[in-house]
Amino acid sequence: MVDYDSRLEQCEALKKELDGLRPLDAHIINELKRYYRVSLTYTSNALEGNTLTESETKVVLEDGITIGGKPLKDHLEAIGHAKAYDYLYKLLEKPQITKQDILDLHRLVVYDLQDAYPGEYRPKPVIITGTEFIPPSPKEVPGQMTEFIQSKLPQWQANQHPIEAAALAHLELVSIHPFMDGNGRTARLLMNLLLLRSGYTQTIIPPIVRADYITTLDIAHIQGNEHPFLNFISHMVNESLKDVLRIVRRLSEL
Repeated sequence: MVDYDSRLEQCEALKKELDGLRPLDAHIINELKRYYRVSLTYTSNALEGNTLTESETKVVLEDGITIGGKPLKDHLEAIGHAKAYDYLYKLLEKPQITKQDILDLHRLVVYDLQDAYPGEYRPKPVIITGTEFIPPSPKEVPGQMTEFIQSKLPQWQANQHPIEAAALAHLELVSIHPFMDGNGRTARLLMNLLLLRSGYTQTIIPPIVRADYITTLDIAHIQGNEHPFLNFISHMVNESLKDVLRIVRRLSEL
């Protein structure tokens, strides 16, 4: 695994550059939304084993065409994630994030996968393959989620750097593992919602760094050391800010 250091200072500098270009033209904002609708859907699903490529994801979402030879589940995951992505912008208008907001994100992510219990906490125990970490029992989930939403999240937002607060929210949600399926995708959407609310850009975790992503999560779960994961996310935010600045400048020149 790459030894990730903190990139918060670099992120602050890049955000300052982006703030200097704001307010963005409506056309640029719409183009960024379209870009991330596909890219976030592709990358987040690919991290979970979805076989659609980025170009195939774009065809499914924008043209409504199914891809021959690819599982129906992969198509449904793409459509569901895109629906949840669209819902993020409605949540940006709300003063705070609630339990129902997270349940609604999950419901959309797995909207047509009934065995995932869309929008409901899991009724059964689960085991996460590839790790020694064991999530809490189903009866513990509601109380831990309440503590997360009503206590931990407000404290992080008040006392932590916005990027770290978003990363900690992601980490906490996957640690509680409140859903039968779609925990990672919901956690990444929640992280991006918090980043957007703080003036940062949406952040992609490319499948190429999946091993580092899983390893840093595992270190947090098993060893109780959150820093590798926080540093990893700061790198991802840093790279996404660079991408957005390139896109904004290129579109501004057209």
